[in-house]
Amino acid sequence: MPDFVLALDQGTSSSRAIVFDHAGEMRAVSQQPFEQIYPQPGWVEHDPEEIWRTQLETARAALDQAGATAADVSAIGITNQRETTVIWDRDGVPVHNAIVWQDRRTAGLCDELRQRGLEEMFRERTGLLLDPYFSGTKVKWLLDNVEGARGRAEAGELMFGTVDSWLMYRLCGVHATDYTNASRTLLYNVFEKRWDDELLSALDVPASLLPAVQASSGAFGETTLFGGSIPVTGVAGDQHAALFGQACFRPGMAKNTYGTGAFLLMNAGDAPPRSQSLITTIAWGLPEKGGDVLTYALEGSIFIAGAAVQWLRDELGFFANAADSAELATSVPDSNGVYVVPAFVGLGAPHWDPHARGAILGLTRGANRAHITRATLESIAYQVRDVAEAMEQDSGTKLTELRVDGGAAANDVLMQMQADILGCEVVRPACLETTALGAAYLAGLATGFWKNREDVTNNWREERRFSPEMSEERREEMYSGWQRAVERAKGWATD
Repeated sequence: MPDFVLALDQGTSSSRAIVFDHAGEMRAVSQQPFEQIYPQPGWVEHDPEEIWRTQLETARAALDQAGATAADVSAIGITNQRETTVIWDRDGVPVHNAIVWQDRRTAGLCDELRQRGLEEMFRERTGLLLDPYFSGTKVKWLLDNVEGARGRAEAGELMFGTVDSWLMYRLCGVHATDYTNASRTLLYNVFEKRWDDELLSALDVPASLLPAVQASSGAFGETTLFGGSIPVTGVAGDQHAALFGQACFRPGMAKNTYGTGAFLLMNAGDAPPRSQSLITTIAWGLPEKGGDVLTYALEGSIFIAGAAVQWLRDELGFFANAADSAELATSVPDSNGVYVVPAFVGLGAPHWDPHARGAILGLTRGANRAHITRATLESIAYQVRDVAEAMEQDSGTKLTELRVDGGAAANDVLMQMQADILGCEVVRPACLETTALGAAYLAGLATGFWKNREDVTNNWREERRFSPEMSEERREEMYSGWQRAVERAKGWATD
């Protein structure tokens, strides 16, 4: 048996590759940032070729760092920024930049579909809301606005995919995706496990564009780009992979990933839940005798989390390194009544307002950058509570423990804020790279590198637990102020 599994972790701001061993320990990691393209306010794009180049280079660098050849690698797993939309031709040439999940350019189209009375159909079949976040309206925009794209698509010359499919095509020449990524497109019926003809018709998307959908763990293809043949056997969108990597295998178990955005998922078991303010999504699909078995999840998507701290660093110049935010935030005892609503690209769950915009409220002459920094960290914790309360209502399950991961989960100050504002235990694992680890587990399970999910559970280890220290009265007072601030940020953009 080879010694390693290679995980390709293609994120919103960087591409990473991580080599894992049998114990789920990182043996090597390589990371490269790539350009964020903002053609106009509310628009966000990536260069697909830069995504591919950085992912390939980091994979080779990680293998070199681990001293590993292709023969030492049992499998490759892919995890990716979700909803980001790429269309390319049969030669693997993109027709346009990728439209990123944060992009708001299709807000007007979502409004039109809503006015046509179609939101209920989309919700009943996809578990999603009509929001620019998801891929379907992005596909339509590309077909309608890139010269010649619609004609080429109707002639069967083009392919659509989320970033996993784009990487898969360049790695293996295979046009495929898994259940988790398909469930984020607004085109896939998550209850009947199929691309939905009526949804395709509503968005005027030719079926020939679509990738084949298969289990998150299983044979997708093989690549020879690393000096020998390695099978690609695991694929999952980043948040689904993190849920798997956190070993949240029982219904009611939940995790929150703190990255560019923040994403809270709760395992909902094999019965798809219904929600009015959250997303019903496929957590993963695993092959079993008689066919693939799906596990569902409730999800709350927060569009801006770590990106708000980056904004303080890059745009306001409050500090040189994001890690310095914790020291600055704790230099004051509280936020001095200041609230930051980081609705830079609208608000996600449970508000779903693409027209909301960022706001700083409660400013007085005594407010300074330390107060604003503390309020920005608190805003991340408040947004997670917004989602957690909606999730508890929909599931009927009280959240008693939240497993956390992602880069900002290393921030002890933020994690204590989160425990205080939620009023529940926040548990940080020894390995924060649970997104990449989940992709590795899905890939390794398919090749026998790990035998079963019990192996995954046995590998999970707690590093630190944060318990609530704030009084209930103070918690509710602060949260009430947050709710008032959010209401003032809603509906700001009129275009």
